[in-house]
Amino acid sequence: MDNTIMGFIFLPMLLMECFMAALAMSEPNFTTDQFALLEFKAHITSDPLNIMSSNWTSATSICNWVGVSCGALHRRVTTLDLPNMNLTGSLPPKLGNLSFLVSLNLSRNNFHGHLPSEFGKLQRLRLIDLSHNFLYGSIADDIWLLSKLEIFRVGSNQLTGTISRNIGEIPQEIGNLHNLERFVAGNAGFFGFIPPNIFNISSLRWICLYTNNLFGTLPIDLCYHLPNLEVLYLDENQLQGSIPSSIGKCKKLKGLSLGNNRFTGYIPRSIGNLTELIEIYLGDNNLEGESITRLNSLKYRKMQEALGFVSRE
Repeated sequence: MDNTIMGFIFLPMLLMECFMAALAMSEPNFTTDQFALLEFKAHITSDPLNIMSSNWTSATSICNWVGVSCGALHRRVTTLDLPNMNLTGSLPPKLGNLSFLVSLNLSRNNFHGHLPSEFGKLQRLRLIDLSHNFLYGSIADDIWLLSKLEIFRVGSNQLTGTISRNIGEIPQEIGNLHNLERFVAGNAGFFGFIPPNIFNISSLRWICLYTNNLFGTLPIDLCYHLPNLEVLYLDENQLQGSIPSSIGKCKKLKGLSLGNNRFTGYIPRSIGNLTELIEIYLGDNNLEGESITRLNSLKYRKMQEALGFVSRE
């Protein structure tokens, strides 16, 4: 066969192979996840338990690294869970390349610096727990668009800078998290009003916004759209007005803490309908009516342990 004709036959095939190779390089894959984790390792400045040096090595697959799990089918990283490891370092933007990540738990370590805006790309995330670290600065707007997010914990950090577009405010976009079950942001530096649409997320089980600088009133239909709510901690803020009688519609409520605010008026009788209530604290307000004794600290801690809630202490 003529060499010219052969050239016309093989050229398209060669171009197709080059195209497929380039496509494979551009699409996230197992290697992408490996690079992201190695970048995370490079940002760790202190590892007292020697997790990174002894286990996070090329001798084993990343799916066998401590704190890392992969999907059985696609072998992509789905879990990065390293709580209570006493790790020190910062969070690199390349963690946002772990596109199959479902669970991110780095709580109770010594991470500092900002939350990478690239976290907003992790559309499969169901859990974010970065509580009890030394993070500060902004939470990217895209975080509030993670539609599958169920648990969001950032309490006990130093998030005193800009949060979303408003200075220290809980963004209205939180209403987009239709699957959110736990919003835990105690002592997180939030300032301003609580967006009313938080109380419309029917999947919510925990709302924990204690020890912030939140003000305003609670909506009169507080529990109309919260059939699954178990924990409502809004103590140590500057909330005012009356406690809505609709609180009695949160039938599954186990923990209610509204103390150290500026609430006035009568304690709603509907609280007596909360048959599953274990702990209640309404003290340090200007409330009238039936006296409700605060449970002692031991029972309070037992209640938190029973719910699997991290103690504030």
